Amino acid sequence: MLTNWFDRKVLILGFSKSGIAAAKYLNRHGADVFITECREEKPEDNDKKNELAVLGIKIEFGGHSDEFVKDAYLAVTSPGIPPHSDIMRRLHDEHIQVISEIELAASQTGKPFIAITGTNGKTTTTALTAHILSSEYNAQPCGNYGKPPCDLIDDTSIDYFVCECSSFQLEYSQSFQPQISVWTNFTPDHIDWHKGLDNYFKAKARIFKNPQAPAFSVLNAKDAKLFEFSKDAAGEVFLFGDEVGDNCCYVKNDAIYYKRNGKEEHIIDLKDTPLIGEHNYQNVECSVICAKLEGISNEHIKEAIMSFKVPEHRLEKVAEKDGITYYNDSKATNPEASLVAINSFNNENVVLIAGGRDKNTDLKEFCDAVNNHISSVVLIGEATARFEENLKNNGFNNIYKEDSMQSAIDKSISLNPDVVLLSPACASFDMFSGYEERGKVFKEYVLSKI
Repeated sequence: MLTNWFDRKVLILGFSKSGIAAAKYLNRHGADVFITECREEKPEDNDKKNELAVLGIKIEFGGHSDEFVKDAYLAVTSPGIPPHSDIMRRLHDEHIQVISEIELAASQTGKPFIAITGTNGKTTTTALTAHILSSEYNAQPCGNYGKPPCDLIDDTSIDYFVCECSSFQLEYSQSFQPQISVWTNFTPDHIDWHKGLDNYFKAKARIFKNPQAPAFSVLNAKDAKLFEFSKDAAGEVFLFGDEVGDNCCYVKNDAIYYKRNGKEEHIIDLKDTPLIGEHNYQNVECSVICAKLEGISNEHIKEAIMSFKVPEHRLEKVAEKDGITYYNDSKATNPEASLVAINSFNNENVVLIAGGRDKNTDLKEFCDAVNNHISSVVLIGEATARFEENLKNNGFNNIYKEDSMQSAIDKSISLNPDVVLLSPACASFDMFSGYEERGKVFKEYVLSKI
């Protein structure tokens, strides 16, 4: 464990939340810290820049100068910078090691990390796992959800770091070794950044294989690629989503069960969970496995699941009024994400609010799911025309078009459904600053109606 940073020059790539957390940690421990950011400086950077400057941290915007790069002992990168970028080539040529902020944090603390990765479900699983562990320990969510771990590692009271890990972060984590590694699912994503699907898979697979082998690997039995990969994963392997082998967690008889070494235990009835849909049951199963491996009692696991609040904008139950239940799934910014929400409802009259800035991805599976689970669709935003055309070509005609989120909600209520579901399948930037604002507008208007 490297703890003597005194007078070592460390380069931070990116004026980002994780980069700033790493810079402050290293500065506190004696390093000579330089932050380099390729974009131009913005007015909103001033307060944070001034705060860092007072600490003696050097900052540059608008490019990566030789003065900042040369003679660096180490570089800590923000997750958005791809390996094929010019700055990464320069660092390689200068023989400067590049690591992630997560790897830096893990190398500086002896406390265990539970690493949670996957294309979807990471945030809910991270939040729920930390929530359950907190019934008996001080467990902190961090990484892509919560604070950067470098903001937390000086707190000696923390027992566990429950860390949401993106493929970007794992790409730069060559020695990060979690105690438990969790892989929720795998679907194509970030192909341009990784320069291919295989590289995307390999980035996530790092924390399941030597030399980064965890004590426990937790993988999705329902995902064919991950099920196959589980045969080669390191550590004691647990599967979730299906009753497979002696170590698993699964749904049976409308309840979640856990099994280790063939011994089955009832954990919680599905009716007692605040999360709905198969994908969320799988998230719960991941968290149950992690909690059981860390010695949490079944009673505390059940109580924690029942008291869990779903992370905002992720199939979040907003309200129930006059027989209508409202769900905010604004985080679903592509059709694949919306499929998860749509498929969570069966035998109910569901109105789907969809649309926004189109990502021009294939809509066949989305349209099939709408046909099977949705009664009516209310479309908003730039993608309206293409979504309407694809839905009609797939035999679905119960479509309405509105100009605003508020009018879409009004139209949905007028249809007298069981459920109003906002799951846009699109980016939000045509009408909102981000999916957070879109979800906030949905929630505020729904609550104003009741």
